[in-house]
Amino acid sequence: MYAESFQKSLALVEEAREKNIALEPVRMTAEQKETLLATFHPDYKADEFVTLTVGPNKGDKVPTELGEILQAHSRITADSVDLNAPDYDVDVLVIGGGGAGTSAAIEAHEAGAKVMIVTKLRMGDANTMMAEGGIQAADKPNDSPAIHFVDAFGGGHFAAKRELLAKLVCDAPEAIQWLSELGVEFDKTEDGTMVTTHGGGTSRKRMHAAKDYSGAEIMRTLRDEVLNRQIPVVDFTAAIELILDDKGNAAGAVLMNMETKELYVAKAKTVVIATGGAGRMHYQGFPTSNHYGATADGLVLGYRAGAKLLYAETLQYHPTGTAFPEQIFGALVTEKVRSLGAKLVNVNGEVFMHPLETRDVTAASIIRECSERGNGVETGNGLGVWLDTPMIEKIGGEGTIEKRIPAMMRMFGKYGIDIRKEPILVYPTLHYQNGGLDINVNGMTTNITNLFVAGEAVGGIHGKNRLMGNSLLDIIVFGRNAGINAASAAKNTEVGTLTLDHIAKFENELKDAGITTDTVSPKLLPDYTRKVNA
Repeated sequence: MYAESFQKSLALVEEAREKNIALEPVRMTAEQKETLLATFHPDYKADEFVTLTVGPNKGDKVPTELGEILQAHSRITADSVDLNAPDYDVDVLVIGGGGAGTSAAIEAHEAGAKVMIVTKLRMGDANTMMAEGGIQAADKPNDSPAIHFVDAFGGGHFAAKRELLAKLVCDAPEAIQWLSELGVEFDKTEDGTMVTTHGGGTSRKRMHAAKDYSGAEIMRTLRDEVLNRQIPVVDFTAAIELILDDKGNAAGAVLMNMETKELYVAKAKTVVIATGGAGRMHYQGFPTSNHYGATADGLVLGYRAGAKLLYAETLQYHPTGTAFPEQIFGALVTEKVRSLGAKLVNVNGEVFMHPLETRDVTAASIIRECSERGNGVETGNGLGVWLDTPMIEKIGGEGTIEKRIPAMMRMFGKYGIDIRKEPILVYPTLHYQNGGLDINVNGMTTNITNLFVAGEAVGGIHGKNRLMGNSLLDIIVFGRNAGINAASAAKNTEVGTLTLDHIAKFENELKDAGITTDTVSPKLLPDYTRKVNA
């Protein structure tokens, strides 16, 4: 399928394949990694960040695009709705219908709370659905949560909040069991033992998967459980502002119908933000692997109400986004491809790094190979490097790709590329929001009572970089955690007088800081309209 312009490089890759399979690339030292990241990782580009001048994180730097919506006007004013006549009145309001939100709703419902999910698209339209590679859990005899902790803590540059990471790894085995009992079909051997594999930065095989559509399988199961429990779900309706009460506690949200723009008031004793990531902000112009609605809404909602952010300046650029063909530009090529044996190869057919370094190191290595070293492959839409997928069949035997990564095979097959016989072109893609709202171990924000957060909208669980498989894990562990604790808190909560006073307070901060902007937030959806020069 590849055009003539690729043939010279392809020939070099094929010629070197047998040698490259046997090659054992040396892992980088800690010092080499830090130098590499500081030079080539997008998080270190100083001119792509701004310093916040208003809000609880005043003085901190964030990506320029995020700074614009954090320091923007609300979509409403306090008199836009009648807070005395709520349209919905529940114990627990869950904002977001992905894996974290549905897990929270299921556990809150199990605890006896009156729960409602509100989501701006449909339940399941989330990054969860798009996750491919698997979910980590130390549940094999040669592994332990302690080893899992060490892997993740180091992979996150020793910046994770220890108590959050400890909960993540210690609750992981039970999370797998919970999902399995709900009906998730994990890969198993003939005797029923769960199949586990390595991921980047892991010292043990602890990646549980459902082929290469793990997130879709988990989301299918969670969605079915929500429907079976008859938990109310309000689709195509966005939360555009949090509501506090006169005690400063979270007490609901203002909702907007995405089609009619009608506004509604949802009163709640506790609120769970589970709005997911930010890939559709396209920081620094990067493509993204994220779903259509990933626009950092939860960060905006929490920040304007006074919740603190943690590590908002750190993003994860998945090293292997699709670089060719352009129809799937930026689409995720799961790390599982490398864990099965495929190596990264440059235009000259040379393996230039260990295939299972952490994601930030791998992404920076690819960027270096394409920029400083000039060894990238010209795709017609930028540069990329080869991910030599035919190695998988040579290592694991014929049929391994169809058995273990069938969705990947189908995705490229639609465009005439047989990944069993031909390598694929990849380049880093914006993948994960490492930073987010700062929470304590029970899932509540550190400075707003009764405001809980779960999933990708949380900061601190993974530190400043996340290992493969720990995202699907954290939406389950911290989604369940938020639901359980939100339901518990609701039992002892008397909601005071509802107020939107924080909107005017934030507007005054903008004025005092001299910020003039026409931007309103949350953004809700990306804008892909073609701009015509006047």
